Amino acid sequence: MGCGRVGSTLARALEDRDHTVAVIDSDPAAFRRLGPDFNGQKVTGMGFDRGVLSKAGIERAGAFAAVSSGDNSNIIAARVARETFGLQQVVARIYDPGRAEVFQRLGITTVATVRWTADQVLRRLLPMGAEPSFRDPSGTIRLDQVPVPEAWVGTRTVHLQQQTGSRIAWIDRLGEGVLPTRESVIQEGDVVHLVMREENADRVYAALQAGPEED
Repeated sequence: MGCGRVGSTLARALEDRDHTVAVIDSDPAAFRRLGPDFNGQKVTGMGFDRGVLSKAGIERAGAFAAVSSGDNSNIIAARVARETFGLQQVVARIYDPGRAEVFQRLGITTVATVRWTADQVLRRLLPMGAEPSFRDPSGTIRLDQVPVPEAWVGTRTVHLQQQTGSRIAWIDRLGEGVLPTRESVIQEGDVVHLVMREENADRVYAALQAGPEED
């Protein structure tokens, strides 16, 4: 629901991945954003209306995204999709972070636009390790994206994990994601995605900066 910049981009991205997509918007002119090559269904109407959702084929849908410009419309539509039609994969775009937390507790996945954008900017402004890429809801576990210091090049990934007390989820290498094995070695330009306990973050980064210990 919603064919603005986010909705149209999302619809095209899903179609590019060979998914069948239906897009709902109250303004038929909004569908122009989808471009001439879009093959999905375009439904004019309010996305929280049950009849409109049925017309869009929600009974056959695997997921529903409410990404209009209105918080109220998005959350109502998300609740109708989840509670009336029994859809489990439901995401709502919410501008108000306070509301997003409330609806998250109700079991509806929310994307708080303002907070997400601010977090993305913070991670690029602050020193390495100041803000994680992800933190679990309890605040116990964090995931950090870390360019590997040059001193670690040539070191096996298992040694980096042992010395820092963290776990490598994956490595960004030459534009691709790589899952490390016991034989993997850190290469120049690697960016590692490290999982660690929040309380250990300072120790992890201190060990990274200190470099590998000699055997």
